[in-house]
This record gives sequence, structure tokens and C-alpha cells, in this order.
Amino acid sequence: MTDARRAVPGTDKVLADPRLAPYLETRGRDAVKRAIHAAQGRARTGVLAPDDVVTAVLDDLAQPTGARPVINATGVLVHTNLGRAPLSAAAVTAIQDAAGTTDVELDLATGKRARRGRDTVAALADAVPDAGGVHVVNNNAAALLLTALTLAPGKEIVLSRGELVEIGDGFRIPDLLTSAGARLREVGTTNRTTVADYAGAIGPDTGFVLKIHPSNFLVTGFTASVPTSELAELGVPLVVDIGSGLLRPHPLLPDEPDAATALRDGATLVTASGDKLLGGPQAGLLLGDADLVERLRRHPAARAMRVDKLTLAALEATLRGPEPPVLAALNAELPALEQRAQALMDRLWEHGVPAAVVPSRAAVGGGGAPGVTLPSVAIAVPAHYAPLLRMGAIPVVGRVEQGRCLLDLRTIRSEQEDALVAAVAACA
Repeated sequence: MTDARRAVPGTDKVLADPRLAPYLETRGRDAVKRAIHAAQGRARTGVLAPDDVVTAVLDDLAQPTGARPVINATGVLVHTNLGRAPLSAAAVTAIQDAAGTTDVELDLATGKRARRGRDTVAALADAVPDAGGVHVVNNNAAALLLTALTLAPGKEIVLSRGELVEIGDGFRIPDLLTSAGARLREVGTTNRTTVADYAGAIGPDTGFVLKIHPSNFLVTGFTASVPTSELAELGVPLVVDIGSGLLRPHPLLPDEPDAATALRDGATLVTASGDKLLGGPQAGLLLGDADLVERLRRHPAARAMRVDKLTLAALEATLRGPEPPVLAALNAELPALEQRAQALMDRLWEHGVPAAVVPSRAAVGGGGAPGVTLPSVAIAVPAHYAPLLRMGAIPVVGRVEQGRCLLDLRTIRSEQEDALVAAVAACA
């Protein structure tokens, strides 16, 4: 009797199959060979028929690697677990262009070294003309850390007890600041802090006053906080962490701090995120006094916090280009959402999906505008669709409320609608 293991095709024979050619180009020879060896091993143990080795390899290589694209149907515009801000088409194109060799630190006219990311810096300066200087680091936590390292090593940072914020994954702003060698001087109480509290704490050991926007929680009731304009009169550097990356006021978010207003009110320095309401890549923005920004840029730790060429390209495209998806979702008109929802429901009914159009409430999310909800509209499908949608070829993440899975149109981009219909129809 012939040993069945001899029928298992050899590696070279499988590699020569023309159907593997695209994967050799996109995934690399080593990855393809690993898939072949795995399939051969299954065939030798009888789990797989020898004739099915190539098919098994193709199935293996067709599986997505790394982070998977997801359709955000939660109604949370900036969803931290889904990568925060989706980039605009202009930003995606900019990343692709920057992936090769670029002039990121070269002046092509002179042939000499140039400031890294100068075009991005110029775009940010144009977007916030109230800032004397601007700089970009890899996230907002890095912006705060660099500020503490520059202004307050061995000194005190004065801040309100009501602003001792914990951010994602258990990280806490107080721990971040003290890791820079600064000491915290907490003033006021959890719910009420006055300008006299700050003034009484300022002394020769003060490095700066820090005002942090509580961007992921609300304190309501008997409360008091001090506006930036009053803190700016205390005679020491004032750093304002606005968090969400809103560069100028937005009519739908009247209580959300923005960089332009904070600077006009006297902030020495403003820190913010690039991947929230700005709608760009993960980045930390430093905006303010020109001399201070230059000190921050030249601090030895700034090298460890610098952004790569892809982030610089995406941020510039976000600042210079068309409205990014986060702002498009924020600005979407309810009648337009209702019209899209009705059309989607009709298409789903054609596939046998018991869908309905229902009112919804969306949220900014991602450390911005806590407590603010936006009127929206959703497609309601049976609750048991939720896990099926998450595990689909293109995962769809909605939310379950009152026994239904809601797919909120405010966070579903129009170009995703065909994929959404296919994903939901597959659950029927």
C-alpha cells in the first residue's frame, strides 16, 4: 500500500502554483512558505486531503493580518477601542505617498538639512494663528510629559483636585507628571476650586499652573472652576490641556474648550490630541508662546517623542484637506441621516432582514464633550445579529439597546453602506 504522506505535494510544487503569486508579492515568500508547511503538516496527519493543500494555503493567506478594518455603527464618533478618528481619504493618500523616500528633513532647493516636518508645522500654525509657536509629538500624554520635563523638574505643578484625571487603560495624569520629577500641588476640592486657591499655592517653587479639561467625565451640581482668563493673571506659566483637539469653537459643542480661545484668554501653552475632534492621526499638539515651544522642541526628551513621516503627512493632509470623517459625522444633518437610513432599510428588507428605522442618540466619545449627545437615526435589527456582525468578514460594531442591535448612521460613512448591507444580510 502506498504511503498517503507521499502524495502530499512538495513545497516547490505548491510555490509554483500561479494562484499563490499575488501572495508572494504582498505577503512575502517566508509567510507563504509558513502557510504551506502548516497545510502539509495537516495533510500528513490525515486532517487534510493532499489534493486540498493549495486550497488550504490560499484560505490561510486570505485571512486578514494585523488590525482589521471595522465599520463603526456604535454612534460614538471618536471610539477609542476602534482606533479613534478614521482618517480622511486625503490623509490616507498622504500616508501612501510618504511611505517611500521623502524630503521629510531635506530642503530640495538648497540640498541642505531642513526642520523635520516643516510643512506640517506650517499647516498647524496656519490653523491656529493665535499660537506663536507650534510643535508635534506622538500623543497628548507626551505633550504633557515634555512640558513637565521642561518647566517643572524638581518644581511644583499647581492644579485643581477636580482635574486629577485618569485616562485610558488605568493611566493617570498625576502619575505621568510626577514621573517627570515634578511635584503636584493640589488645590481646591473635587467639586469647587477658586482663583484664590491657585493664588495661595503659587510660590518660588512653582513651575507652572495646569488646567486640565475633564474630557471623559462630568462633575455636576454644586461646582466651581476657574476660567483660563483668570488663571492667566497669576504671573506664572499657564498650561491648558484641552484634550480633544478642537482648534476653534464649534457651534454644536459650546462647552468644549478649543485652542484658539484658550490662547486668546492668555494660556502660555495649549496641549491637545490630533486623533480626536481634529480628526487626524494620533499626535500631541503643543501650541503657544514661541520661546517656550522652542525650548520644548530642543529638550533632549523631544527626540524620543517625535512623530514619524507618516504621521506628519497625515496630519498635514488633515489640516489642509477636506473635512475629515469625524467632523463630517458631527456636522451631518438629521434629515440626510434619515433619508440614508430609509434607503438602507429598504435594501435590507430585500435580503429578508427584519430591519426598522429608529431614532438614536450619538456621542462624541474619545475624551471629548462628555455628556453631549447628538440626535441621530439608526437601523434596528435583532439583538442576536450583534455578535454575528462583529465576527463577519468585515466586522460591524453596533450597540445593543432594549433587545435590539442598533446601527447608528451618524458613524457609518456613505462609502461603507454596500459592505454594511452585505454584512447584515449574511446574518439573516
